[in-house]
Amino acid sequence: MWPTTVLAEGPALVQPDAAAGVSIKTQRSYQDALLLDKAWALPVAASYKPHIEFQRNGSFCGPTSLANVQHSQGQAGDQSTVLDGTGFHTWLGYLPKGLTLDELADIARQKLGKRVTVMRGLDLAGFRQQLKLANDPSRRYVINFSRQPLFGAGGGHHSPIAGYLADEDLVLVLDVNSDFGPWLVKPERLWAAMNTVDDSSHKPRGLLLIN
Repeated sequence: MWPTTVLAEGPALVQPDAAAGVSIKTQRSYQDALLLDKAWALPVAASYKPHIEFQRNGSFCGPTSLANVQHSQGQAGDQSTVLDGTGFHTWLGYLPKGLTLDELADIARQKLGKRVTVMRGLDLAGFRQQLKLANDPSRRYVINFSRQPLFGAGGGHHSPIAGYLADEDLVLVLDVNSDFGPWLVKPERLWAAMNTVDDSSHKPRGLLLIN
């Protein structure tokens, strides 16, 4: 229901090797305990914290992100059931090609009962505008990004944005890969990682707004 796509007039896409710099793991704020505690107190983040689910394998970041959205909104479901009835199927427990942003939006529309908007081509100012709304309990965001501009290695990934610390200008990403866990990042670094091309769809990555 409510198939919606927003394609903004954005800047040239950032290629992963061009955006790669120092890994955000070297930043003091990355998983600083005090900052994470402050972030978890934000209204949307607090709704995620009691039941965080991590992906069972490397192909399941998309379904796991939606399962966490379900948990945060008090809905039943987990990554093993979120694909049921959607037309998407696993092979030996894996999604061989993962999921593109549009495919994840399709599943979200079928399973969440909410309006789902695909947002692509946001410039940094537009991205920041969405972050200012990320603590609104009526909204959930799932971001599709490349790990390479953030960590210097890695491919495409989906995870929820759980909150935004305005005073510190930090985004809380609920990374559904347990090897990473939740982390904090400056908006411009996350935007650069989002503003890349998905090799599967040949389209820009972006955000899902669920409301």
